[in-house]
Amino acid sequence: MDREKKIQLKRELGYFWGTNFLIINIVGAGIFVSPKGVLEYSCMNVELSLCVWAACAVLSMTSTLCFAEIGIAFPCSGAHYYFIKRCFGPLMAFLSLWTSLFLGPGLTASQALLLAEYGIQPFYPSCPAPHLPKKCLALGVLWLVGILNSRGVKELSWLQAVSTVLKMGILCLISLSGVFMLVRSKKENVERLQDAFNGDFPELSQLTEAVFQGYFAFAGGGCFTYVAGELKEPNKTIPKCIFTALPLITVVYLLANVSYLTVLTPREILSSDAVAITWTDRVIPQLTWIVPFAISLSLFSNLVITVLESARVTYIAGQQGQLPLIFRTLNIHSSPFIAVLLNVSMGSIVIVLTNLIELINYLYFMDSIWTMLSMIGILKLRYQEPNLYRPYKVFLPFTFITIAICLCLVLIPLVKSPNMHYIYVLIFLLSGLLFHIPLIHFKLKLIWFEKITCYLQLLFNICIPDVSDELVSEVEA
Repeated sequence: MDREKKIQLKRELGYFWGTNFLIINIVGAGIFVSPKGVLEYSCMNVELSLCVWAACAVLSMTSTLCFAEIGIAFPCSGAHYYFIKRCFGPLMAFLSLWTSLFLGPGLTASQALLLAEYGIQPFYPSCPAPHLPKKCLALGVLWLVGILNSRGVKELSWLQAVSTVLKMGILCLISLSGVFMLVRSKKENVERLQDAFNGDFPELSQLTEAVFQGYFAFAGGGCFTYVAGELKEPNKTIPKCIFTALPLITVVYLLANVSYLTVLTPREILSSDAVAITWTDRVIPQLTWIVPFAISLSLFSNLVITVLESARVTYIAGQQGQLPLIFRTLNIHSSPFIAVLLNVSMGSIVIVLTNLIELINYLYFMDSIWTMLSMIGILKLRYQEPNLYRPYKVFLPFTFITIAICLCLVLIPLVKSPNMHYIYVLIFLLSGLLFHIPLIHFKLKLIWFEKITCYLQLLFNICIPDVSDELVSEVEA
């Protein structure tokens, strides 16, 4: 059979796609909607808040480079899942998978609802948008995203390019407008920015909160571990994408914050729930309707990528035998269709039951734990397998910095606002053992599920990939 006609995840994504992918993952709604968190916890000390943004960029670079080693050393889709299994065994890998099976749909649901809110809100300028049309739009968008993902990664390239241009275009408009107003030395703008630098110095606990607020705006740098198996020459492509995207994002973020402060006072920023829209009302009121729609369109690409990433984890878990055979199948577009369908279906349930989205905040708590374990895994393998082929090695102090950040993200919520929800999250995590022990450890076979698998293969025209041991051949070569 001709290689191009084989059903498998192909390495056909290059530097341009990877750079867009990283930008889309990092640049979300935060910089458009609520940069006030850093300013608030910096006690409205603008000079310090800008330093916090710069520090967060450096911290983001360290964690991203740590994940780059994982994606390069194990160049397969869902590399972080495979990495945890290799370092800590199948039980820990399954518990990580158990978390992601619910975190992924929860994230997609929250992103779809946020997108719907910004898409509908301009039609209700004087009151909150009703819940029913918001949910209907969110469901429609989510299933559209599922259809796009089922068409394969290559089909999403044009969407990524448009989204990146749109996101960076909005940010550049805001940034360059602020710079232009300062260069023109318009008196009120210069005085407003100068006055903004007269702030108090916060306490250490507040400064830590400010760093966390900014760090979330830079989150998403570990995304390459999801698609490392579909990148051309990942040992070269991943570092080049990181050193292109992150400096660009950092400069734009800093200039955007300067522009906000050029037009708005710190108190006006703190009183706004959507700083970008408030800025637009003040500077370019003609675009007040356009900006919310532009933000919605940019969030659409984030939603597409979230579904793509969640599906890759489910697919690789199927390859590793921790999920039923049906989840390791691909359709004719080389897309893990069943994994995409599972994520979209569960996301739809979460959208309908809106109160479940509150659990996502606590699942993020678990995500920090898995990130910390990944960093410990890097240290563990450096010691246990010093001769493992690593085209790229991260500077080890970066690993310790990332561990410290994750440890703070885990401990601070427990200390600051202890409640029973964290106990429930722990119980939820351990509930994965109820499935792991009979199905994975004792390899219990469900005959009826095997029959369903056959019917689903015929119904959706899906099959086992032609190269079913792709992961083993690439990683152990």
